[in-house]
Amino acid sequence: MPRRRADRIDDSQRAIVKALRALQGITVELGHDDILVGYRGSTYWYEVKSGRAVSKKTGKILDSAKKPDQVRLENEFTGHYKIVFHVEQILKDIDYPIGGDHR
Repeated sequence: MPRRRADRIDDSQRAIVKALRALQGITVELGHDDILVGYRGSTYWYEVKSGRAVSKKTGKILDSAKKPDQVRLENEFTGHYKIVFHVEQILKDIDYPIGGDHR
């Protein structure tokens, strides 16, 4: 399968990532897709699952629907990362004023 352009990493990026990863408290992730949401100067990273990945009993994402890297990110990534399945989850998470002033 051909690699997408976004997956290509040049030598300077590798050096920057290596330097950042050597610093305490900084986490750098590569090769993950889905969506980044910027709002009020903050960046939010979301993995979006389909409704089929949601438990009918609990209304939460099934553990079996999560890839090992996604579980690791949920537990270890020091930035914002969540697995969601509906837009309202994102709006609530970023404290977007639903029905109010959106500036």
